[in-house]
Amino acid sequence: MKKVIAGLLSVAMIAAMAGCNKTPAQSSGAASTETKAGESKPAETTAGETTTAETTAKATYGEGPVHINMWSFTNEVPNMAQKYIQLNPEFGKKYTVDVTIIATTNGSYQPALDAALKNGEVDMYAAEAAFILKYTQGDAAQFAAAYKDLGIDVDKAIKDAEIAGYTVDIGTRPSDKAVVGLGYQATGGAMIYRASIAKEVFGTDDAAAIEKIVGGGSGKYDEFWKAAAKLKEKGYPIVSGAGDVWHMVENSASAGWIVDGKLNIAPERQAFFDISKQLVDNGWSNETTDWQPSWFADMKGLPQEGKDNKSAFCFFGPAWLINYSMKDNCGGKEAPADGNYAGNTFGDWRVCKAPVGFFWGGTWVLASKSAAENADKKAGVAELINWITLDASDKGLQYMWANGTFNGEGGTKDCVASGKVMAKADGKVAFLGGQDMFPTFIAANANATGKNMTQYDEGINSLFREQVNQYAHGQKSIDDALKTFKSNVADKGYAEA
Repeated sequence: MKKVIAGLLSVAMIAAMAGCNKTPAQSSGAASTETKAGESKPAETTAGETTTAETTAKATYGEGPVHINMWSFTNEVPNMAQKYIQLNPEFGKKYTVDVTIIATTNGSYQPALDAALKNGEVDMYAAEAAFILKYTQGDAAQFAAAYKDLGIDVDKAIKDAEIAGYTVDIGTRPSDKAVVGLGYQATGGAMIYRASIAKEVFGTDDAAAIEKIVGGGSGKYDEFWKAAAKLKEKGYPIVSGAGDVWHMVENSASAGWIVDGKLNIAPERQAFFDISKQLVDNGWSNETTDWQPSWFADMKGLPQEGKDNKSAFCFFGPAWLINYSMKDNCGGKEAPADGNYAGNTFGDWRVCKAPVGFFWGGTWVLASKSAAENADKKAGVAELINWITLDASDKGLQYMWANGTFNGEGGTKDCVASGKVMAKADGKVAFLGGQDMFPTFIAANANATGKNMTQYDEGINSLFREQVNQYAHGQKSIDDALKTFKSNVADKGYAEA
């Protein structure tokens, strides 16, 4: 997760927690992953997590004689272990959780984790969507323990908890069909739209009606483009930039970037050239770049600096985009009393199904084979993993996460991997005008797939989006853009061109 979305912690703070029993900054959030076209960027964290460049943090929870070595790229999963010990003191008397946190900045986390896994120094570890396949299905999959080898009845637990299927697919090792990693959050994506603009242009802001107007859940863009044309008549771009559509395009691919060792451009991804160009040529976007000031200006309902353009109608993303990007950049903490949303769009957003299913981001929790083979550690590791990823009871991590009670009442509500938990949790959110977001995101999670992923997606996506952007703005022909893309992929060693 490559972009700091929330909770950037100073070096002084993270150093202060090293080697102590004190609580690192608590988090309550979800994860995200994305590469901006042609740009390098700072480390992205799970929302509410903390990370700093080139910094390793240490922490210790519990006081038991059996030590569990936990590795993570933020403090989110370690905070969960700490919370479990607070709720279950007897666990802390039996086990000590020794935490190592290394930020993903400049690629620091993975090499250090790989070396520690090879040396048998890791019992539990976290991996994000950007590189999870390396650890569940790719180069480092051999280090992961099957959940069943920890003593977890994982098949039954997945069914009982109604765990989002795409998260299971991603966490399943192909060689033995074993589940080796699961998440605690679900990051299926929805269309997040402005209610006031919907009412002005379409005559209604009702989510079911807007969903029909944009072709939500249809698997096609036909109705979406019709809606874009109608919005344009009133001066509104349907999206802020092409990056807002990218995740639908990426995740709807019929095959991954690499097939039999060779670069493969699925037709759904090839279509992103035309999609991006028509967004530019038809004025259906504000031509912003995700994570840049102009993109955030659209969240505030403001024109770009030096322009008089109208703000975008919608964004596409999981609940974490709402909770930790949009809410923090909407310009207010409560809905404006006068109903004027220019500069403060809090309360003016709603969610409905996206035209095409997708997911964006996430964190998976794994155990090492060495931990599964250690009679003393095995039960403790299994207990933590089960509580984080599979427990659908009212005492499980996911129930607190969904209801925003992980750090006490009134916290941020978020989407979780368990559909069973979300179905009984309260998903009403003030930022969405009091709409219950969970039914939409339960459907979004069901429509997402992880079967078209490869462990090199992050790098290849960046190279692809860079060339598409140049084509869309008339800087290259499509043939030249494709030629450069294929050459760059080969040069990076991801696959044969």
